[in-house]
Amino acid sequence: MNPLLSRLQPYPFERLRQLFASAQPPDDLRPISLGIGEPRHATPAFIEKALSSELQGLSVYPATAGLPALRQACAKWANQRYGIDLDAATQVLPVNGSREALFAFTQVVVDNTKAGARVICPNPFYQIYEGATLLAGATPYYAASDAARNFAVNWDAVPEEVWQHTQLIFVCSPGNPTGAVMPLGEWEKLFALSDKHGFVIASDECYSEIYFQEEAPLGGLEAAQKLGRHDFKNLVMFTSLSKRSNVPGLRSGFVAGDAALLKSFLLYRTYHGGAMSPVAQTASIAAWGDEAHVQENRRLYREKFAQVTPVLSKVMDVKLPDASFYLWAGIPPELGMDDAQFAKELYIHTGVTVLPGSYLAREAQGFNPGANRIRMALVAETAECLEAAQRIAQFIETRTR
Repeated sequence: MNPLLSRLQPYPFERLRQLFASAQPPDDLRPISLGIGEPRHATPAFIEKALSSELQGLSVYPATAGLPALRQACAKWANQRYGIDLDAATQVLPVNGSREALFAFTQVVVDNTKAGARVICPNPFYQIYEGATLLAGATPYYAASDAARNFAVNWDAVPEEVWQHTQLIFVCSPGNPTGAVMPLGEWEKLFALSDKHGFVIASDECYSEIYFQEEAPLGGLEAAQKLGRHDFKNLVMFTSLSKRSNVPGLRSGFVAGDAALLKSFLLYRTYHGGAMSPVAQTASIAAWGDEAHVQENRRLYREKFAQVTPVLSKVMDVKLPDASFYLWAGIPPELGMDDAQFAKELYIHTGVTVLPGSYLAREAQGFNPGANRIRMALVAETAECLEAAQRIAQFIETRTR
């Protein structure tokens, strides 16, 4: 067996299952889960129709590079969304969702023959970053998000010795779980560090289309172009239809950026077996070509967050995020509970599931930046999320009076 497998930590939802193993929710309340970030709005009918219309695609092997029409649809969307010009043949590659691509890309980038290979992850973070790093034979460095700076990562706190050995850095903007968007000045800082040390930037942008301000979140390739970096050197963006179009089961997204990196990534995927089904590609072309359903999806989230956030902000340290469908809330210290205790007691007394923030982070530099916070995924219908928020508020109020 690969000895690196022993370095993997349990996934947050496995830890949550273990936490709740001896817990029973109230019999008189229906359970409500805010724990898993799985989109639950309806899949648009036109995407379902496109999927079923191309079933003859099941009879052929797909090319790993994807259909030219899909690559062109992705490039067109990126141009409309970010104002960037991509060569669909060399700078765009369809993938089976961003999760698979983030893992595989790490295996391509990391050279574990070099001593002390490092990969920098934001902290808290999406755990695939850590797992991909460990299985590539590198060591993760956890760069903490700062609550005082809207959960921006403090890149200045990363030691020079770490930068010198860094081969890859993960950026998640909008962030999971914080919802924070990285501004242009932070991108400029990372690009300068990349030029100095030669590391690659993997920009995870799967939440980019769920936002609450009028201005859409800045993307990594967009930031590069604004700063005159038109070749996107050492930069690859990862995006997905799962959240944007409510099709998590389609497993469809694309990566774009540095043509040299994507050439190597395509070679790896050819051996890895990373081709997308032609059926899924046809549905993806339809999805990337339509914005009306994305606008409606965003409207639903805005309506939901506008109702839920004020209820919780009265009893918790929480505010409307920049983007994404999560609320990243601080637990009132007067409760005398850590985040795991809070999640368990909340489930026992209200039937509401939330995810402990410490499960989404690692203790590094002497603290866990997810401690005493919880992540709530507002993915269900508005009425269900509002009921969950009211139960949470009542739970806290009765214990802090």
